[in-house]
Amino acid sequence: MEWSRSETLALAMHHCTHCHGSGLRLGRKEVLSPCNCVLRMIFRVCYRRFVACATQERSVSRIGLEPQMGRQRPMTWGRKDEEYMADFCLVSRRSLDEFEYRLFRYHFLLAADWKLCCRRLGLDRGNFFHAVYRIEQKLGRIFRELEPYSLFPVDEYFRGPSRLQVAQAAASRPLSRSALPERLRFPAIAQIA
Repeated sequence: MEWSRSETLALAMHHCTHCHGSGLRLGRKEVLSPCNCVLRMIFRVCYRRFVACATQERSVSRIGLEPQMGRQRPMTWGRKDEEYMADFCLVSRRSLDEFEYRLFRYHFLLAADWKLCCRRLGLDRGNFFHAVYRIEQKLGRIFRELEPYSLFPVDEYFRGPSRLQVAQAAASRPLSRSALPERLRFPAIAQIA
């Protein structure tokens, strides 16, 4: 995936010493890569939405009708808040190692402060915060580069593909002979009848 300056500029910290507020920096082999401040901000945006979904009352959650790619059932029902929370937790679990996931679970999911996490995991304050920053950077990159549906940008996750995008994708796929209406499959029989 290629990162552009227009994506990273708004997320970058203006006082970052690595990217100087542009969000991109030269990596290995002279390739532009996102700065760590951008990756941490992506994680924090996704985490804020996770907390908002988790702390809302259950009666507020709603079921929505979403467009789907397919001919049999063009629309499906979904609960986007619950799906987002599940995706957030499952992607994090798959991508972090055992120690990182324990720290992630204590600090982010269970909302323990740094003192309790340090005592529970046997870390000092400096190592704790370095580990938290590494987790934020790692998950920020994964949340943005996840295929086919990334968790970031959050509004695209919740809005889903538009009807126009679904129609364009359906139109670009070739029709099989069985998917055509019967009058188009057998034009000679339709004219005789």
